[in-house]
Amino acid sequence: MKYLLLVCADPTIEPPKEVGDIDVWFQEIAKRGAWLDGDRLQPPSSAKSVRVRRSTRLVSDGPFAETKEVIAGYDIIECQTEEQAIEIAGLHPVAAFGTVEVRPFWDWGNS
Repeated sequence: MKYLLLVCADPTIEPPKEVGDIDVWFQEIAKRGAWLDGDRLQPPSSAKSVRVRRSTRLVSDGPFAETKEVIAGYDIIECQTEEQAIEIAGLHPVAAFGTVEVRPFWDWGNS
């Protein structure tokens, strides 16, 4: 099953010095054959939020919601179980000072 890892952090907080190396994390996940895709995101100030109301497209600057933490990046992994996905998320360096949300993709073949 595929899982989305939303990598979230407070941009005002400096990561601790003992945080793991992201390249080591990528190598470990790739070795497991679990990593499919991922990347860092530009800051929320570069975001556009799009809504359609009464057939009118509304575009606003900035993120969808005002929050302390921002989505800093994402990874798409494939695992046999949710427990494996959670384990991989727990190994992510940002999990040491931010949040890594684990969310499964819909399995359209079985819905």
